[in-house]
Amino acid sequence: MKKIAVLTSGGDAPGMNACIRAVVRGAIYYEAEVYGIYQGYAGLINNEIERMNSFSVSNILQRGGTILKSSRSEEFRTKEGRQKAYENLQNLGITGMVVIGGDGSFTGAKIFYEEYGLPIIGVPGTIDNDIYGTDKTIGFDTAVNTTLDAIDKIRDTADSHGRIFFVEVMGRDSGYIAIQSAIGGGAESVILPEKEATTQEVIEHLRDGLRRDKSFSIVVVAEKDTPGYAVQLAREVGEAITKKDIRVIVLGHIQRGGAPTSTDRTLASRLGLAAVEGLIDGHKNKMVGVINDKIVFTPLEDAIGKDKPLNPELLRAMKILSL
Repeated sequence: MKKIAVLTSGGDAPGMNACIRAVVRGAIYYEAEVYGIYQGYAGLINNEIERMNSFSVSNILQRGGTILKSSRSEEFRTKEGRQKAYENLQNLGITGMVVIGGDGSFTGAKIFYEEYGLPIIGVPGTIDNDIYGTDKTIGFDTAVNTTLDAIDKIRDTADSHGRIFFVEVMGRDSGYIAIQSAIGGGAESVILPEKEATTQEVIEHLRDGLRRDKSFSIVVVAEKDTPGYAVQLAREVGEAITKKDIRVIVLGHIQRGGAPTSTDRTLASRLGLAAVEGLIDGHKNKMVGVINDKIVFTPLEDAIGKDKPLNPELLRAMKILSL
C-alpha cells in the first residue's frame, strides 16, 4: 500500500476535515504517499488530484466543511465515467482509496471496487447517523448540538409568549437527530420517519399539555421526504388549537456547518487512521466504524443495505419525559 488517495463525497459533515487530516498523517506515518481528490467522484474523473503532505492538513482539525470539497457526480454513475476515474488512479500508481461520505458515496465505492478491484475503505461521514455498522457517524454529534442550541433559544421565546413552536430538523429517512434533539431539548413531542404519528395524535398530545397548564410547547419534526413538512403540520394543528400562537422554525443546512465538537473530532481522527491501517492490513470493500468504542470493519454491502433502527430506549425515554 504505497500510494493512498482520499476523497469526500455527498453532503458535508463537521469532522470531515479531522478525518482527512488523520488519513494524510496516518499514511505518512506508515511511509505511504497520500493524494487528495477534490470535488469527490467528479474530481476523480476530472483528475483533480494532488499529492498532500503533513502541512497540507495543518490547522484544519477545528474547521467545518471539507477542504477537499464535495459534490454529487452523475458521470460517476456511468461505466465510462468510472473508467476515466480508474485510469487517473492508475496513472498515479494509487493502490488504495479512502472514501468519506454516506450511503450514496459507499454505493459508488462498492461498484468501483467490484469493477476494478481497487481496495477501498469507507468512512461514515453524515450528520444523519443512519449508517449500519457504526454507533455514530462523523458530524452527527455536532448537528445535534447545533440543533439543541437553537431549541434552547427558541424555548426562551416560546416561554415568554406562551407559543407552540414546531422545529424542523434534518432527517429524511432517519430520526436520530430528531429524537436526540427532542430529548436533550425537552420537547413535548417528536415526529419521526420511523414512527409515523398522525396529526390528530399530535393535537391530542398538545391538548393534554394545555389541560395540565403547560404554557408553551416545542415539537421537533424530522423533515421526511420534503423540507417544509413542519409548516404543513403546524397549519393543521393551528386549525384545531386556535387559542395558541403557533410558529415554525426550519433549521435546514445550519445543522451541517460549524466547528465540530470534541466528540466528532475524536471520532473522525480515530476512523481516518483506522481506514489507513485497514488498507495496510488488507481490508477492502469495507467501512470502518466504532461499535461499543471499538474499531470494526463492516462490508460496504451491509453498510449500504442494512437498516439502522432507532434505539427503542430513546423512544421510551421520550414518551415518559415528555409528560
